[in-house]
Amino acid sequence: MIRNISKRWRELSGQNDWASLLQPLDLDLRRYIIHYGELAQATYDTFNSQRASKYEGNSRYREKDLFSKAWDKESNWMGFVAVATDGGRDVLGRRDIVISWRGTIQVSEWESDFNFPLVPATKILGDLGDPMVHAGWLSIYTSADPESVYNKMSARQQVLDEVQRLLEEFKDEEISITITGHSLGAALGTLNAVDIVTNGLNKNKAQPGAQPCPVTAFLFASPHVGDTGFRTVFQSQENLHLLRVRNVPDVIPTYPMVRYTDVGEELQLDNRRSPYLKSPGNVETWHNLEGYLHGVAGTHGAKGKFCLEVKRDISLVNKSSDMLKDKFMVPNSWWCMRNKGMVQQKDRSWKLDDHDV
Repeated sequence: MIRNISKRWRELSGQNDWASLLQPLDLDLRRYIIHYGELAQATYDTFNSQRASKYEGNSRYREKDLFSKAWDKESNWMGFVAVATDGGRDVLGRRDIVISWRGTIQVSEWESDFNFPLVPATKILGDLGDPMVHAGWLSIYTSADPESVYNKMSARQQVLDEVQRLLEEFKDEEISITITGHSLGAALGTLNAVDIVTNGLNKNKAQPGAQPCPVTAFLFASPHVGDTGFRTVFQSQENLHLLRVRNVPDVIPTYPMVRYTDVGEELQLDNRRSPYLKSPGNVETWHNLEGYLHGVAGTHGAKGKFCLEVKRDISLVNKSSDMLKDKFMVPNSWWCMRNKGMVQQKDRSWKLDDHDV
């Protein structure tokens, strides 16, 4: 994937908060960001939003088929936790635990997105700075429902339990935790990153004297998550680094406005400068994650030229949109299951079978 990753992973993961790597954008970092962005994209690609399906709201694929053999994984209702296998560890330079959060798809999640009031986050982050965060996202992160198929335990508890299990399993190795997400997933990823480090959950609780491992978040199109108190908590932590990727015309990263503030570092790009995309685009295409990854592949600054520095198929930007210029002859919204999951039976009838169990 990346030639120098095993030697540079600490630098690429923000050990120095990406000083002198963003402008101009370092080639290895460019590839590194795309790598984690594609893990965020996987949460969209595998999500079953088919209303006619009894598996709506689940992943379409079995855990073992979710990725290539470079990863082991543990799925949950809002994303997944993945850990590098031995081969992946050799390439990455360490045993990397990845937490990927899915963005907004369901109607109930849109309702949470627009639940703007700030509420105390002291129950998970402590009293320092009296942190306040977005009510809707905190609810998604911490809510549990014993009657639910997906969140008998909260998303937070599912993730933290799995991280602790992996820290114990690989306690004798060098480990990192990397968090990624887009839109709502970026907001949840921000909460998750701060939560893990603030509560010392980036070290093995079962191993006395264990050293904390670095936690890095690569987040795309992230809205604001909390107030200045939340930023105080973020800035007080060691081993915590966060990079927000923002497409200039995308309005989502500017919301909510009143009493909210940013955390971490920011990489700005403007995919309207791409000669491959229709101009000027629209609110949907400016926010699209594949559009973001296309932007990362070619950006030379928000006001600079656009030239693809990473060989990444431009057809990907039309997965769920109509961004590409017609001359490239790529159909719009082409990513879908064959026959929308309808499978012909032996008696020649057809049946919806869209869940690989």
